[in-house]
Amino acid sequence: MSGNSNLDPSHLETLDRDLGRLSTLERATSSASRPLLGMGVALIFVVFAAILAALIFGHADNTLIVVIAAAFGAYMALNIGANDVANNMGPAVGANAMSMGAAIIIAAVFESAGALLAGGDVVSTIAKGIIAPESMGTSSSFIAAMMAALLASALWVNLATWIGAPVSTTHSVVGGVMGAGIAAAGFAAVSWGQMSAIAASWVISPLLGGLIAAGVLWFIKANIIYRDDKIAAARRWVPVLVGIMAGAFASYLTVKGLKKIVSVDLGGALLIGVAVAVAVWLLMIPVIRRQSRNLENRNKSLKVLFGIPLIASAALLSFAHGANDVANAVGPLAAIVQASSTGDFTQAVSIPLWVMVIGALGISFGLFLFGPKLIRMVGNQITKLNPMRAYCVALSAAITVIVASWLGLPVSSTHIAVGGVFGVGFFREWDTARRMRRARQPVAGLSVPPEERRRRKLVRRSHFMTIVAAWVITVPAAAILSAGIFLVIRGITG
Repeated sequence: MSGNSNLDPSHLETLDRDLGRLSTLERATSSASRPLLGMGVALIFVVFAAILAALIFGHADNTLIVVIAAAFGAYMALNIGANDVANNMGPAVGANAMSMGAAIIIAAVFESAGALLAGGDVVSTIAKGIIAPESMGTSSSFIAAMMAALLASALWVNLATWIGAPVSTTHSVVGGVMGAGIAAAGFAAVSWGQMSAIAASWVISPLLGGLIAAGVLWFIKANIIYRDDKIAAARRWVPVLVGIMAGAFASYLTVKGLKKIVSVDLGGALLIGVAVAVAVWLLMIPVIRRQSRNLENRNKSLKVLFGIPLIASAALLSFAHGANDVANAVGPLAAIVQASSTGDFTQAVSIPLWVMVIGALGISFGLFLFGPKLIRMVGNQITKLNPMRAYCVALSAAITVIVASWLGLPVSSTHIAVGGVFGVGFFREWDTARRMRRARQPVAGLSVPPEERRRRKLVRRSHFMTIVAAWVITVPAAAILSAGIFLVIRGITG
């Protein structure tokens, strides 16, 4: 009998509880170890970049400086992948047009392709002419300033990612360069006209992106969603919308992403866009007709028709981002490499292939290891997206860059994309309130309680305020951080 006492129900319950605790402990340990694994892989990549720089430079006098700069550049590239790329993939993932895994793979492939195939064109000596190179005095002062700018911008983007705020990596680099330049040569060294244009883009980029995204969503609602025969309306208008998106991206990539392969002015790029738009429109007519066959006449059915265009737009946005923003981010590293190897820091900087490889691989690793957090933020946590709303965000991103190029305005792809998400959300709030007022007039003397009005908001105000605040302080925060790092570097090196 004593041998069977272990089968007592109370013992079994205790065993179940112990096993439950063990299972919970295993899950907790697994969750806790994931960030450590990511940081470990990131550290290995940073070390790899440093070793690559050491092998390429061999035993040159400034090898140690280039090795440290390569490590900083790799760290910056990881942070771009963790933060910036979310803006391209977030809407498609939030709309359930693709899984998180598929988004990461597509983004990694197209970001790398954009960086290596279409990126690496000549950039100005210091991040878009923010600082006059001649004001830096010596090459050692210039190198210290670029090192400070690179590290400060990477630290700021890392902090923004940690708090869940998508920020512009280009603006971070600009702020870092400005802060280090001021610390090295005073306020007179800064091109304040260029800085004013960049400050204006803080307002212009998200407003333009939001207005265009809201306008496209209004068009879709008025011409497809609110029609009695939604499927017939979709057969008429979806090919047109997909054609417009294809044309916009053709112009976008011609103007911004393919400068290294072919040089085309804005007028030529728009003509190419029109030709591509017409071709894709004609191609999509039979495709949409086939896809819409047997679909029910309701809004949910329409989502099927926007899935593939949305995936294609996310891929193209990633390609264009890789072609442009990677060069901006690794520009300071390329400037350090040139100044260290030739001593010249006043001429335009050509980005070496190995520096672009560090940028491309760093973005892919950063996206894979740390990107899902910001992808969920942009795709799910600002406002609820479906394929039609996400399509509006993607189309607004391409059109806004073309309009900005035509107007000669510097804009941020991050601000445009997130502004598009906000635009869609705020338009839905306005449209919902308008339709409710039209459906039933309020009874005299009665009003909707404040709690109910807050509940009906379709954009999370807390995220809105966090993101806008992060945008506003990006340049000054990166500048202050960079100035401090520069003074430390100069104090160490004498």
